[in-house]
Amino acid sequence: ANVELMHIGTYNPEWGGISEKEIIEVMKSGKILIPQIEVLPTKVQLNSDSPPELELRFDMPWGPDFVETTSELPPNWQLRFIHNQLFKHFYNPSRYCPSPFHVTIARKVEFRSDEHKEAYFSMCEAVLKKWKLAGPRPLNANPVDNKSGIWLFTDRTKPTHFFPPNFLPPYNTEEKRQIILSYLTDEWDEKTLTWVKAEYPEKEIPASVQKRRVAPVQETTNFMEWCGNPIEALLGVAGRAPATDVAVLPAK
Repeated sequence: ANVELMHIGTYNPEWGGISEKEIIEVMKSGKILIPQIEVLPTKVQLNSDSPPELELRFDMPWGPDFVETTSELPPNWQLRFIHNQLFKHFYNPSRYCPSPFHVTIARKVEFRSDEHKEAYFSMCEAVLKKWKLAGPRPLNANPVDNKSGIWLFTDRTKPTHFFPPNFLPPYNTEEKRQIILSYLTDEWDEKTLTWVKAEYPEKEIPASVQKRRVAPVQETTNFMEWCGNPIEALLGVAGRAPATDVAVLPAK
């Protein structure tokens, strides 16, 4: 699975595409700034296809602060940062990126019943809450060596070229923050094929944050028992979560 940042369309310039050679030259030249990428999955959803595809989304949960430039950058900012650079640099007619930024989990999805569907998405929400507590994580990396970057694919199954990060942290210096924000102010509208001002959700601060702290989960805790499994509940198997602010499941 991959998060598509730009669909080239074709390597034939006569058909509205870009040659593979040109893409590689641009990516290796440093014209496209590639930060170390850390992502946070934000939503599991069915798209509008019939039958639908099941998608895991990586949206920015809130917008960047364009006034207080020392404030925290929102999760997944790197994806839009790279995406906008690619779309501003390459203007070939066949380029597009449908519904950025997501990973397709399955196609032509159907559920056995509405109850199974509700239970499945409840379990997904529990897993997303766990990842949210853990925070964004690097791609293709171990804890001490972040090797995240972006790949050029011939098709969905054939990665051919890897481009490592060339825009390294820290990202809180005045110079770097201005560069980052300059590419987060707008977004490409696939319907009008124009750049429009980017609209972001407001950052939510749960009221419970100031009142209570979530009880820590011990390393030896069985997550399935700790949080309760909606699928098991649907099938009549016991499994209830304690009274805490969140219920989580391990990612598989």
